[in-house]
Amino acid sequence: MAKDTPVSLRQETLYCIFVRQFTKEGTFSAAERELDRVHALGTDIVWLMPIHPLGVKARKGLLGSPYAIRDYRAVNPEFGTLEDFIHFCGAVHDRGMKVMIDVVYNHTSPDSVLAAAHPEWFYHKPDGSFGNHVGDWSDIIDLDYDQKDLWRYQIDTLKYWAQWVDGFRCDVAPMVPLDFWLQARQEVAEIRPGCLWLSESSEPDFHVYLRSRGHCSHSDAEEYQAFDMCYEYDIYRDFLRALTDETALARYAEKLNLQESTFPENYVKLRYLENHDRSRSAFLIPDEKARRNWIVFNALKKGVMMIYNGQERSAAVKPDLFNADPIDWSGEDISPLFRRLSEIRRDPVFAHGIFRCRGRCSLRRSPGRGSGSAGSSAHRDGALRRISRFRMEPMRN
Repeated sequence: MAKDTPVSLRQETLYCIFVRQFTKEGTFSAAERELDRVHALGTDIVWLMPIHPLGVKARKGLLGSPYAIRDYRAVNPEFGTLEDFIHFCGAVHDRGMKVMIDVVYNHTSPDSVLAAAHPEWFYHKPDGSFGNHVGDWSDIIDLDYDQKDLWRYQIDTLKYWAQWVDGFRCDVAPMVPLDFWLQARQEVAEIRPGCLWLSESSEPDFHVYLRSRGHCSHSDAEEYQAFDMCYEYDIYRDFLRALTDETALARYAEKLNLQESTFPENYVKLRYLENHDRSRSAFLIPDEKARRNWIVFNALKKGVMMIYNGQERSAAVKPDLFNADPIDWSGEDISPLFRRLSEIRRDPVFAHGIFRCRGRCSLRRSPGRGSGSAGSSAHRDGALRRISRFRMEPMRN
């Protein structure tokens, strides 16, 4: 992890907003009107998913993926104007919170500003055409970081946005050279001291896939040299197995404990039950009591607690990435639970403690509930009752 990352970051709560789907209007101004409610959850950091104009060529859906960006130095007109964005950032700051924006630096849309102006900054297939290293990402083309002029453009872009924002969530950061991120962190700090850096670190299998094909893919341990926070995809599959496999709980506990010895002493993980790429927790865990248990357990892990917009109202449908699909806010309001957890996490033990977790594999099902097939609602609900078998022992240094 970056040597200057404060461990107090582990006590903070991050709230993620997908601007297009957060309100019916899908604008910065409409999102700004919700900030008091977001702040009341105990939020410290507001993360906006990509705010930039999107490509039209090879677009997925009617509106396109927010991660197929056409212009890094502008805002999506569907969301409002630059002035609207700046006002939103000011409103976040007025409430004592920080704002973080998405940085998608591995690739652009095929019709991006950079592809037109600097085609030499992109990866090209043997036939000379644009391409990418992950075939099913059909709406994007990869940048080529062997081109050092690209580094200058991208870092200057980060410094431009750092006039207003406090941090960056970096999409598929392991696919971009680590030396680039180290240089970016150093230069941005001159504009925004204490700028926060979150890496969307990858799952182990994806690392192996990329490396087996000779592509760049840094591990979490490497990413921590430049980033303050990393995703917890290193254990996410173990979490999923713990939901459906009655023998997997102890393994999940072991993997959590292993993080204490694997990563630097001041490591910070982003802790979540759901995000824009994964199923809603209300879908994965339909039993309301079990889901509350998992929410509490997630909050007690060492790291930043993340709330994905709509989670506080038990939304079960993951918002569409490619089309208008406003969040359904009619579900059960569990905001008081998140608010209380944010308060509990202010205790210094969450910043300075040592995490220990124990899982037992015994399983007791509710009366009358069948065993269910793997992945079925019945099976998930039964397995999730094992959360009560976890014991966590945060210890002060």
